[in-house]
Formats: sequence, structure tokens, C-alpha cells
Amino acid sequence: MISEKIVTVFGSSRPESGDPDYEEARALGKALAQRGFAVCTGGYGGTMEAASRGAKEAGGKTYGVTAEFFGKKANAWIDVEVRKITWDERLFTLIRMGDGFVACKGGTGTLVELAVVWEMLNKSVMTDKPMVVLGNFWRPILDRVREVEQRPKNKSGSPVWGEANGELVQVVATVAEAAKHLGNKMRNGTATRR
Repeated sequence: MISEKIVTVFGSSRPESGDPDYEEARALGKALAQRGFAVCTGGYGGTMEAASRGAKEAGGKTYGVTAEFFGKKANAWIDVEVRKITWDERLFTLIRMGDGFVACKGGTGTLVELAVVWEMLNKSVMTDKPMVVLGNFWRPILDRVREVEQRPKNKSGSPVWGEANGELVQVVATVAEAAKHLGNKMRNGTATRR
């Protein structure tokens, strides 16, 4: 059983070293490691590599969840590779391993990861696992979905799902805010891995 607190970072595989999105994810990995968290990513390039690299450069531990489906090897910054067969096994392992989550800018894969974590929090499939999105990239999607989720749903006017009782996904502007928010929630909370 894993005893350390792990933050799973989601994001695009496209950014390269030197790109602003890459360097932001690298700074995120560093900030999380400096707070004593291990960093888990999808294990490949782009944001995943950057967050892992930043964590390693700060002396942190890294996990990479990869899949035979993609036919690629984990990046060089991964300490422990968790290899799965299928894409969906990989997705749910990334979520199971996390005590907290950060979604960086990304494409459809990152959108799926964000949506699945959000839905699991919304339906209380998992609790006490904080989720943040870094920057405003995802804000329009969050705002549109909340138009539905934050309305009362039953005849008495009481909220039915978690999001109606308060925002389950926090938008933060900076790496420092992301690390601080997760640090506060994960140190004070009772995050449990399921």
C-alpha cells in the first residue's frame, strides 16, 4: 500500500521543453514536490514529462501510469512505472492513485480525465480528494456545466449532487496557488485511496 500523498497531474502530451505550458507544468511538479507530495502523471511527454521532471528536480518521487494501448515507454523522469493494458485501465489507475488532482491545459484526453474526476466527486464516489484546474483554459467548460449541476434538482429544491452544494473543482491562477490549495486540503483532509 502506498503511504505518501500523491497528486495526479493531467495535461497535454504536446508541449515541449521551453514552451510556456511545459515550463508551467515543470514548475508545478517542483512546487508539489517541495510540499512533500509525490507526483503521478500519465507517464509520457509534454505536460506529463514536465510535471515529472519538475518533481524530480526538486527531489520528489514520481509515478507514471502507462498503457500497452499507446505502445510507448515512460519518460526518463519516472521513478515507478505502473503499466496497464488498456486506455481505460490507465485512466482509472491515474485517478485511484491520486489523493489530489491538477488539470493543466490539454485536449480531449485531459478533458476526459477532468470530467471523470469531477463526476466521481460530484456523485461522492470519492470524497476528500481536492481537484484544481490551473489557469482559465477550462473555466468556460466548468461554467457551462455548472449551469446544470448547481441548480436544485428535486421537488423540495434541495441539491441532489455534490456540485450543487459548492464547487468541487477549484480554478487557480498560478502554480503557487495550486500547490497551496492542495497542500491545505490534503494535509488537513482525510483523503483516502479507493
